[in-house]
Formats: sequence, C-alpha cells, structure tokens
Amino acid sequence: MSKKKHETPMLDELKKGPWPSFVKEIEKAAVKSETANDTLGQVEKSYRTRRGYWKHGGIVGVLGYGGGVIGRYTSLPEEFPGVKFFHTVRINQPSGWFYTSKALREICDIWDKYGSGLTNIHGSTGDLVLLGTNTESLEAIFAEYSSRGWDLGGSGSAMRTPSCCLGPARCEWSNINTLEINYQLTQEFQDELHRPSFAYKFKIKFSGCACDCVAAIARADISVIGTWKGPILIDQDAVKW
Repeated sequence: MSKKKHETPMLDELKKGPWPSFVKEIEKAAVKSETANDTLGQVEKSYRTRRGYWKHGGIVGVLGYGGGVIGRYTSLPEEFPGVKFFHTVRINQPSGWFYTSKALREICDIWDKYGSGLTNIHGSTGDLVLLGTNTESLEAIFAEYSSRGWDLGGSGSAMRTPSCCLGPARCEWSNINTLEINYQLTQEFQDELHRPSFAYKFKIKFSGCACDCVAAIARADISVIGTWKGPILIDQDAVKW
C-alpha cells in the first residue's frame, strides 16, 4: 500500500492498556489495504467531530440473491477514497460455529484478495461478517466462496441465518440436538433467507438448555430452548440442609 498512513491521535488512545484493541487489528490490515487505512482515517475524524460519515443502503448484491450483502458508503469519498464503497458480505456459518483452521484461512485469504481484510466473527445475527469491499468485486467474491462450499447469509427484511449453541457436541447440559435442528432449518428456509420478502427481519435461535448461551431470548423472534422431558428428578437426601 503506497498511501500515507493517517495521523490518529485519538484512536491511539485506544491502543493503550493490556486489553485487545480494535485499532491495533485494523492497523495490521492497513499495512496492505487502502480500505483499512482510510477506515482508520474516517473513524479518527468521526471521533474528532463527533459525527458519523457512513451511509447505509443502496441496491447491491449478487445475481439470484436479494440478501447477504449490505451496501455501505462514505459521505466523504474525496477525502477517504479507500472507503468510497465499504460493502459488507455475510457468510452463512456452520452450526455451532465450528471451523477448522483450514476453513478460516480459506475465508481470510479470499477476503484479503477482494476486500479490506477486516472481519467480524461473529455478528449478532450469527453470520461471519466480512467488512469493506467495492461493488465490482461482489460477484467474484461470491463465485470464489460458493465454489468452495460457502454460501451467503441473511440480511435485510428476510429470515436471518439461524444460529445455535454448540449443543451436544461439547456441552453435557444440552437437552436437544441444537446442531441438527439448526442445520435442517437453515436448509428448509433457503428461499426466505436469501430472497427478502418480509416486512422486517426475522430471527430464530436454538439453545440446548435454559442457560441460553446463544442468547436466543434476547436476540431472536423465535427462541427454541431445550428443557427436560417430564418432571425433574431430585435426590432429596442430597439437598437437605
């Protein structure tokens, strides 16, 4: 990347201390990405002026899909040309968010090729979120991901990508097979997920027990919570004072 690094005295404050810093992570991407570099410049300006400069909307997407891509732009394209377009691509996640390191590297390598290199793993909807690319790259991005078995997630006024806790794969408290339920519902509602037809977004989440680790009650319109079948058995002698 040949463009000069932005001066970011306010963002630099967020790099101090022992905790993780989103500024440090964006700076890593900015070494080879003009999009990431201008993201830092625009966010610094927003902190200084206390104004937001992102514009949301526009008709962008890939052929045959009405969802999965979110149009985003800057209102300052002359000052920050690297984020003139900053579209978001959502990738449908596997049930329980189980990835191999090979799969994650594959996702990131493709994103480095066409986008900013910035990711959000995971969005509150559940999808693996890829932040910052231009309109011309969308079809190529989709072609590369789909050829490797990945699909787009949901966005807009559609059924959003179902998500679940890791269920019986790793948790002894799970009362239902959240992974299988989530997979089957995702396959069943492909049309509703990819082609928005609702008045507003609609979310379904599955938790294996009342601990609700996927926050289905807080984040979903339909919350499926696993519980016990029949009365709970209690060892009364064990619980006596």
